[in-house]
Amino acid sequence: MGARVGNRQVSSTEQPLLNNGREYSPDSDTDDKVQLDSGGVKMKAEMTLLNGCTVIVGCIIGSGIFVSPTGVLQSTGSVNLSLVVWAASGIFSMIGAYCYAELGCMIKKSGADYAYIHFSFGPFLAFIRLWIECVILRPCIGAIQALTFALYILKPFFPECDPPENSIKILAAACICLLCFINCFSVKWASMVQDYFTYAKLFALILICITGFIQLAQGRTEFFTWENSETDVTVIALSFYSGLFSYTGWNYLNFIIEEMKNPVRDLPRAIAISCILVTVIYVLTIVSFHTTLSPSEVLGSEAVAITFSNRLYGKVAWVMSIFVACSTFGGVNGTLLTASRLFMAGAREGQMPFLLTMIHVEKATPVPSVIVLTCMCLLYLTSSNIIMLMNYVGFATWLSIGASVLCLPYLRWKCPHMPRPLKVNLIFPITYLAMTLVITLLPMIAKPVETGIGLAMILTSVPVYMVFLAWTSKPKWVRNITTESSNWLQRVLVVLPQDRD
Repeated sequence: MGARVGNRQVSSTEQPLLNNGREYSPDSDTDDKVQLDSGGVKMKAEMTLLNGCTVIVGCIIGSGIFVSPTGVLQSTGSVNLSLVVWAASGIFSMIGAYCYAELGCMIKKSGADYAYIHFSFGPFLAFIRLWIECVILRPCIGAIQALTFALYILKPFFPECDPPENSIKILAAACICLLCFINCFSVKWASMVQDYFTYAKLFALILICITGFIQLAQGRTEFFTWENSETDVTVIALSFYSGLFSYTGWNYLNFIIEEMKNPVRDLPRAIAISCILVTVIYVLTIVSFHTTLSPSEVLGSEAVAITFSNRLYGKVAWVMSIFVACSTFGGVNGTLLTASRLFMAGAREGQMPFLLTMIHVEKATPVPSVIVLTCMCLLYLTSSNIIMLMNYVGFATWLSIGASVLCLPYLRWKCPHMPRPLKVNLIFPITYLAMTLVITLLPMIAKPVETGIGLAMILTSVPVYMVFLAWTSKPKWVRNITTESSNWLQRVLVVLPQDRD
């Protein structure tokens, strides 16, 4: 099926690359292009329950758990209240994921919230969601991950103070550019980076949790109090931005639901298993940090895991820095790997420049999409304030995901007879929507400037939609400039559109 833009029909089906008269898959997981049969392109349904769990866990665990403890504690005031926020953030994410399970089983189309909003509310609101994801959320997350990578790499060289801000930005930019090259050069290389660096993040968290258990066994519980707990609900609501940022990724399996063998059975199970597992690991990690570090030490540290390891691991503390850096390096790679495909999906629907659907003629990689995403990540590096960036992301993320969850009760009313293999109780989406209103509206009072900037970034989608999509009778000179610039970039990047049958 295609999306209608103006009076023209735009294909939304990914087409194969033609090479010497034969068809090949342009986005295979290896350097070898996979020849297709005459039936065209169809995503292979090969993902099992275990694969689904690893996708969700791998997407959730990134830089957040290593940088968010400071942001959460700063807004809660006490260790015990921060633990409540971490647990509540996990429960909040599980409720949203449960709602997404019904939507995913009902609308079996890759694209997740973009597909659900497009189906329920039409192309305009779907474009706003696409804009949030492509222009705000994914690039900002990539910048946060790159800044965290640079911070943890440099921290061992500056044990008594924070690394210079410009050094952090330069190293973060180098990280993004290196991974841009890898993702443009080879899908196989990008996949290998993702696989191997996932092991590093799991090892780092397991090591921290084991150390925390040992500390608890020795009676180190003096910091677990309610002392100095924040009482202003607007400030407490702001703490959820940092906490929920660490859980970002629970909806990523819905983006590739067409590749699951049995989505109706495995999607809800994978969501439940993964969200519970991550919530337990995160809470245990925060507990482990506070068996050793006082609230003031956590608040005074930009690299909590390094401060923790320096106190307990002595001369081998640098190992933790390496593993955390590897975790965030893999996170940046995952952002470039997955978000570039989202750019392509939007372009295939006619809601992004057509150039973004093109792939390299030899490497079969989405070079234009990766380069555009890289430039946007670099743009967000102009701010090295990680907590502020998370607040921008938090407002945009949970506002848009709340709109996606709104699709569930709306479709219950609008399409009551639509097949629903999984049907959740309406109390869950209502609860989620109420909580979403709290964590999006109350922080406006506590941080009006940051939430105002986040809202302004979202509203920039409206003139873009009106000019580039709704306005179909553009002057000839505008069309000529667009065509010529697209053709010039196509030649420079050596890319071609994916030919149709």
